[in-house]
Amino acid sequence: MPITTLDDKAALIVVDLQKGIAAFPVLRPLDEIAENVNLLSRAFRQRKLPVIFVVAAGASPGRTDAAVRHMERSGDFADLLLGLEVHPDDYQITKYARGAFSRTELEDILRRHGVTQVVVTGVATSNGVESTARQAYELAFNVVLPTDAMTDANAEAEAYSVTRIFPRMAETGETKAILDLFKRETAG
Repeated sequence: MPITTLDDKAALIVVDLQKGIAAFPVLRPLDEIAENVNLLSRAFRQRKLPVIFVVAAGASPGRTDAAVRHMERSGDFADLLLGLEVHPDDYQITKYARGAFSRTELEDILRRHGVTQVVVTGVATSNGVESTARQAYELAFNVVLPTDAMTDANAEAEAYSVTRIFPRMAETGETKAILDLFKRETAG
């Protein structure tokens, strides 16, 4: 479903756009993703809507059949990408699971602000972004997923998320559609 509406109480959630993940190969360059995130974050801040950056500092402890890549986590692993525009009023959350809601203060922040809708961006489309979007949907938030503000390392996994999973829980489109809705709101 295309992006049709932005709630008055929306929030932007940026997942895993961090230095430690920048070394992994991705389908679209992270600087392009960061630029779209910057466009969105400016629009959200202009309307005094929450902007929340989430970084991964670990993984869920459960066993899986998939081989888990053990990463060497340097001291700046969880630092946000340098190209991101981060302001003092933005929130920064550290997560230790795929989704940004698990064992973090994210839901509390959103509820305190009366948020009814989340726009989720970041890395990886089929992992951190999808997990966060699923959790948001299950918590009764309206979910928007700008697919040009996210990327993945696996084209097949990303395509499956975008075409099969996202339509069941969110409105999808591009950054421009969200910015156009904000412009219409301002002009109206």
